Amino acid sequence: MLAFSRGVDALNAAFGRIADWLVLIACAVSAGNAFARYGFSSGSNAFLEAQWYAFAGMVMLGASYTLFRNEHVRVDLVYGALGQRARIWVDVLGILFFLMPAMALLAWMTGPFFVESWVRAEVSPAPGGLLRWPVKLLLPLGFLLMSLQGLSELVKRIAMLRGIELPPGRLHASYARPDQ
Repeated sequence: MLAFSRGVDALNAAFGRIADWLVLIACAVSAGNAFARYGFSSGSNAFLEAQWYAFAGMVMLGASYTLFRNEHVRVDLVYGALGQRARIWVDVLGILFFLMPAMALLAWMTGPFFVESWVRAEVSPAPGGLLRWPVKLLLPLGFLLMSLQGLSELVKRIAMLRGIELPPGRLHASYARPDQ
């Protein structure tokens, strides 16, 4: 199972790098569109939509990488004061009862949304607009990646509960501090 976890971590690290590049692309498209619009009184709805698509990619492809890096938003009022074993249990329960059901439901709900758009070759109604199915594909893909990363994190937490040492870099530094 730890081999599966390593594979998922590597997959989401690759998608995280894509999300990083999408930040630069969104900025470049935004600046280019503003330059064209205000410098030459010429703009394009396609540029606006491309920026929106890049932002959607940043969020949907970067979320699972954020979970892998343990950099997601967490209410640390109690969690930070817990010992390592208690934090691991909080993570296990959160993954099992919140993350996985939510991601499964969202992936299931957004799959048909994408398929319908793809089958219809849906295009934006705005003049010069882009195809819609590529951005709609990001929804089920992002939720699937998040589900896979949730399983990877669950495998790592269970391994830790069983006393298995994980190599450096497989967990966030917050798990390295001694038990309280």
